[in-house]
Amino acid sequence: MSIAIGEVISVKGVNIVVELYEESNKETLFYDGEKFNGVSIQEHIIIRRGFKDIVALVQGEYLDEYIKSEDGNTHVRKVELRPIGFYHQEAFQEGIKHLPMIRDIAYLMSESQVSKIYGEPDDNFIIGKILTEDLPISLPWAKLFNTHIGVFGNTGSGKSNTLTNLYTTLFKNKRDQLHGKSQFVVLDFNGEYTGEQLIADQKFKKVYSLDTKTGEGDKFPLSSAAFWDVEVFSILFKATENTQTPFLKRVVSGRERFEYIPNSLENYTKKTIERALTNTSPKKEFAELIHEISKITKSDELVNRIKRLSWHGQLSHFLYTNAPVHLNGGDNDPAYIDHFKATVDALTLPILSHFDKLRLRINVQLLSDLISGYVQFEHIQPLLKRVESSIGALEKVFEIGENPPEKLLTVVSLRKTNQEVKKVIPLLLAKYYYGKHKESVINSSPPDKTFHLIIDEAHNVLSMQSNRESEVWKDYRLELFEEIIKEGRKFGFYLTLSSQRPADISATIMSQIHNFFIHRLVNDRDLLLLDNTISSLDALSRSMIPNLAKGCAIITGTSFDLPMVVQFNKLEKKHQPDSDDVNLKELWGD
Repeated sequence: MSIAIGEVISVKGVNIVVELYEESNKETLFYDGEKFNGVSIQEHIIIRRGFKDIVALVQGEYLDEYIKSEDGNTHVRKVELRPIGFYHQEAFQEGIKHLPMIRDIAYLMSESQVSKIYGEPDDNFIIGKILTEDLPISLPWAKLFNTHIGVFGNTGSGKSNTLTNLYTTLFKNKRDQLHGKSQFVVLDFNGEYTGEQLIADQKFKKVYSLDTKTGEGDKFPLSSAAFWDVEVFSILFKATENTQTPFLKRVVSGRERFEYIPNSLENYTKKTIERALTNTSPKKEFAELIHEISKITKSDELVNRIKRLSWHGQLSHFLYTNAPVHLNGGDNDPAYIDHFKATVDALTLPILSHFDKLRLRINVQLLSDLISGYVQFEHIQPLLKRVESSIGALEKVFEIGENPPEKLLTVVSLRKTNQEVKKVIPLLLAKYYYGKHKESVINSSPPDKTFHLIIDEAHNVLSMQSNRESEVWKDYRLELFEEIIKEGRKFGFYLTLSSQRPADISATIMSQIHNFFIHRLVNDRDLLLLDNTISSLDALSRSMIPNLAKGCAIITGTSFDLPMVVQFNKLEKKHQPDSDDVNLKELWGD
């Protein structure tokens, strides 16, 4: 039994109007030991149609005509309802299958009945309370974490707390079961998760605090296969399609062919220098490239001898100024034999980092191509400048060679990195982890392990609005993440995106997100995007978004039967993300 509060007077499509009884205006009622909330916006009402209980949500209310009473004229209170489902054999079924008829009676719903709508709460996974009913709500973790998730809201709306709450709750209850079966990587743009957030036990967590300013931060280990990639180099160094990209392909393919032959790079370097200095039609750029090669190989003797070369413009030959003699070229050129041969033959390569090997291979390949007449120096020279600039930042944050350890949770903090690295790191890590995970589950259907890439402040890397980068770079970056969000689910690879500007993120990426946690948003472009993207977002929920309180979010998506307005629990101080507002009273004094 329940408390009757009115009867249906209008049914137009799915819009239902109930005329309330005069005594139904209480805020809270108790009946037969159960608590009932009164009729107000967003409350749940049951309309009994025969043996069927139709569940509807209050969308609005108004006062209509007068009625006469002994105390004078009073208004008639009416409420507008929207059906959201029905009870079948005491289990709630979402969706509109039945509609009421005129004169059907409406009843209040008890808290226990409302709880069944959103599933029985699992005490271990409670994340907050439903805003209107104040009932605890828990995560349907089995359905939620095998989807792409979006957490959106303006600065200060509580989105970082929500993101932290979701994964802190998951790790708290499932950490040991997840270990070895799933991997979580957080791209942390603002350094909010480097402490005890998400997981406090460092046995399960690894933090990389990258630093391009001082170079004293951690270095992220990246496999050589992920680093030596033509596509990545072409994008990183903004290579032109017709000349510079084919040049980089020759650099990479040469390494792939001869990498496992002992001393192949050393022999290639010495042979190319010899070809350049004995060439019968030399170019003045030869000296510049050999000088750079000798610096990379730390050959002081060769550096000193190359410095003594000067270009004779009329004869188009090099002059060795200490002798002085001309290098006329040919296999038996006495000038080469007397002044360079012994030094070049004695050249040995020191232990080089992968970055120095890249520098060396690029300069040697360009020297070889100039000797063979494959390229014009002025076409490749701008690439050399960009390579040097990019490598200077990359070698401060990457250590090439080994794969990163497979911790349950890896946090990569980009707080102390420059803008270029903030763009590059997510691209390289997403490409690396996606390729590695896809390869590891290629023979498993369904996948026997999962990977979860969590990107905080996702607009930094998924924005379509940036004017500081080339279109080629932007297209490549977006295409990679669009492929991941479209195809990743079948391989068990999932994205969680958090952002304060969802409208800046690629529409393709937004359209593939399965579940949304929406905090306060006030920008019209953001609200319009949500309208066009989320089919389950009703008009009333949408209208609440600009006015949501801090920590309050609308949850909707494929893992939830109905949109919910939830006030998230606040975490303990040590588990909260490092994103607190400045306390000006404390800073400036009373």
